[in-house]
Amino acid sequence: MNSPTPSGPPDGPLHAQGRDGGAQPSHPAHSRRRVLTHAGAALAGLVGGVLIGITADSGGNDKAAPSPTATMTVTSAQTVIATPGADEVSAPAPSSAKPFAFGDTWKLSNIDPTKPFEGSLTVLAYKQGFTSVGKADEEAGMPGYVWAYTDLELCGVKGSYTDNTTSWTLYYSDGSRIGPSGTTYGDFPKPEFPFEVTVTAGKCARGKLVFPVPGDKRPESVLYKPDGVAEPREWTVPKA
Repeated sequence: MNSPTPSGPPDGPLHAQGRDGGAQPSHPAHSRRRVLTHAGAALAGLVGGVLIGITADSGGNDKAAPSPTATMTVTSAQTVIATPGADEVSAPAPSSAKPFAFGDTWKLSNIDPTKPFEGSLTVLAYKQGFTSVGKADEEAGMPGYVWAYTDLELCGVKGSYTDNTTSWTLYYSDGSRIGPSGTTYGDFPKPEFPFEVTVTAGKCARGKLVFPVPGDKRPESVLYKPDGVAEPREWTVPKA
C-alpha cells in the first residue's frame, strides 16, 4: 500500500487564543503513515524569514528569538528555533499548558498576515475496544492490542489551514506514546477523520481517528502537535 507523505500545515504554526468552555471490504483501503515527521520536514510548510508565534491560553509573556527560518514561541514561554536538517525525536511530550477536557475547544489563529487563519480544534470523545475485520495486535506486532478511536473536529473561521493525522498521538502515564493506525479498514467507525484535510471559513472536518492500543491500558491524554509547533496541546482522557 502506498502511504501519502504528510505535508504538514503549509500556513505555518498556530496562535492559541483561548478555550470555549456497513460493513465495507475486508481489505485495507489505504495506508497511513504512523511516524511523525522530523523537524526538518516542518520547514517545508513554513515561509522563510517569517516570524511566527503561539501565545498561551492562560496568558503569560511570550518571547521570540531570531532564526534563519522561523521562530515559534509556545505556551510554556520556551522558544524553539527550527533548524534545517535537524533530526529530533518525533513523539511529542505532554504539554506544560493546562490540559483541556473533552469538549473544550482550542481557538487557533495564524499570525502570519500573508496567510491568515482563524479556527478551532476540539477532541470530543475516546472509545476503546471496538472490533474490526483487521486485528489491532497484528498491526502492533504483539498480542493484547485492541482498536480505539478519538472523535475530532477541526473548523475554520477565516482563511484556510491544512493538516494531517500524524499531528495526533495518545500519551500514557508510563511515558509511552502511540500514533494513529497505519491502515484503515472498511468497517472502521464512520465517519473517519481524513488523513489530510484543508478547512476554510465556515467549513469543518469531523471524524474518528483509529489507534491500535494495549487492551489492558488506557491513555492519559490525546496530544495534538502539528509540524512547526514545539509543544503539543493536550486533552485529558476520562477514566473508564
